[in-house]
Amino acid sequence: MRSVEIVLALVVLATVVAAFAGRLRVPAPSLLVVAGVVAGLLPGVPDITVSPDIVSLVVLPPLLFAAGEELPWRDLRAVWRPVSVLAFGLVIASAAAVAVVAAAVTPLPLGMGFVLGAVLASTDPVAVTALGRRLSLPPRVQALVQAESLFNDATSLLLFRVALSVGIAAGAVSWGHTAAEFGTLVVGGLAVGGLVAAGAYLVRRHTEDPVLETIISLVTPYAAYVLAEAVGGSGVTAVVVASVILGTQASKVTSARIRIQLGAVYGTVVFLLESVVFGLIGLQLPELVRALSTTTPWPLQALLIAATLLVVRVLWVFPLSAIQQRRRSKRPTWQVPAVVSWAGARGVVPLAAALSIPLTSPPEYRELVLLLTTAVIVITLVVQGFTLEPLVRRTGVGLTTEHVRQEHSAARLRLAKAGLEHLDALTESESAPDFLVEQLRDTWKARMQRIAEDEPDEMTTLTTAQAYRRLRRELLAVEAAELARLFESGEITDHTRRRIQRMLDLEHTVLGDEHD
Repeated sequence: MRSVEIVLALVVLATVVAAFAGRLRVPAPSLLVVAGVVAGLLPGVPDITVSPDIVSLVVLPPLLFAAGEELPWRDLRAVWRPVSVLAFGLVIASAAAVAVVAAAVTPLPLGMGFVLGAVLASTDPVAVTALGRRLSLPPRVQALVQAESLFNDATSLLLFRVALSVGIAAGAVSWGHTAAEFGTLVVGGLAVGGLVAAGAYLVRRHTEDPVLETIISLVTPYAAYVLAEAVGGSGVTAVVVASVILGTQASKVTSARIRIQLGAVYGTVVFLLESVVFGLIGLQLPELVRALSTTTPWPLQALLIAATLLVVRVLWVFPLSAIQQRRRSKRPTWQVPAVVSWAGARGVVPLAAALSIPLTSPPEYRELVLLLTTAVIVITLVVQGFTLEPLVRRTGVGLTTEHVRQEHSAARLRLAKAGLEHLDALTESESAPDFLVEQLRDTWKARMQRIAEDEPDEMTTLTTAQAYRRLRRELLAVEAAELARLFESGEITDHTRRRIQRMLDLEHTVLGDEHD
């Protein structure tokens, strides 16, 4: 009963925080972590003990799935080389650096320091996606930070397992076994993710029930995670692969009405889960401090470890950016690497890893690792979360509101012109009644006029005539095809594509069922 009360309290807290975050123009996760820490310091607040299964099995899969669906395949292809370097080299370098610093400034031995380094080595996709929603970053930069956080799990998980073997079990490291385990993690995650995505695609293609579609969509990330873990693969990688594949096929798998419903359901689920997990991170910190049996100066240690992660990230990102710029015969700049370096927040994935440290490890070391992990997560979410948007504005990397508006308006005009051209073709072929064609032509011209004058693109009042609805659907299908072409050719960003696709879906929804 107490757990239910805590979850309800966190949801209420998150709702209030989200309202204030919008007014204050700060990321809701960062503000929610601060609110959680403050609430945990209040007298009478119960002690919070987070179960590893709750974080890794219940909370993580749907949040990862939602983050992966927001990553367009086109942009991912453009950044796969730097993502590979960061997902492998930077993770290993970060883990090693944290291990050395932790062994020097904390009571942890080098082995347990490496465990801490492996836990904190990778950026967190949930935190990065949550912080990045407010930022109008260029597609390549957004894809880089998001893809890095999504695909560095296999490296960090392997390091974590090796660190546990050395730091806790005092086992010897077999590089052949380590390489085989890494291959199993990657290949298993990729294979299971692809199979689950294919299965979900086939089922959803033959399902027209909105309730069943919603259930299948909600079950898919859990199925990918559990099956991958069962075969020794990376559950996180499987969820990410499945989400990226299904995200690219969204318009083919579901109808407009179901996409609207899924968007509403997933938006609610993501909000609730993020509310619980980021609130728990904040609430857990005071309890971990009280439970620590020593007078360790953990705040200074956590700050030093967070600074180490940032310095190592800067030392990797800036040279990598300079090399890429030189390959393109461009002069290296500091703006983009500065934003990418500062976007490396930690969050749910490191927390899940720290909670999974075996209870057989020395209690004082496990408690300290969990405390330092939680403290570093809080530091990155608060410091980097509150300052990332000002940094984006200061560097000029972000897309301006005017640029986003112009791209949106230009794309809408192109779609409307494609619809008018189709009406002209209908007139020449005499395949539709002239009065309906003229009525639709007037509607589309009025739409173009509103777009040109920068007025809201209102829904057009629809008649009940079946032929009129059929022609409207036909025009919307033409616009949808033009939208896909603009995106595939790189003329518009994924953000613009999603905004316009939602508008088209809403118009489809107003038209009702195709068989009516």
